Amino acid sequence: MNKNELIDRTKKFAHRCVKLAVSLPKSKIGQHISGQLIRCSTSVAANYRATCLAQSKASFIAKISIVLEEADESAFWLDFIIEENLL
Repeated sequence: MNKNELIDRTKKFAHRCVKLAVSLPKSKIGQHISGQLIRCSTSVAANYRATCLAQSKASFIAKISIVLEEADESAFWLDFIIEENLL
């Protein structure tokens, strides 16, 4: 898989998460989780694009580490939504 394919996949992931987030209940917890999921999932896409522009190996490692952390946080919120039957 090349970098352009991953740019596209991370962007599609962010779009899907945003669509999911806006469909969550408008309760306090729904709003909180919605905001968190939107923030971290869009961060995956934006930071992966930045990773592709890294000027050094050290910069690449630092940027891709952020992508991994945000992807893990996205997974946490998606699991939370499922476990709490918020849909």
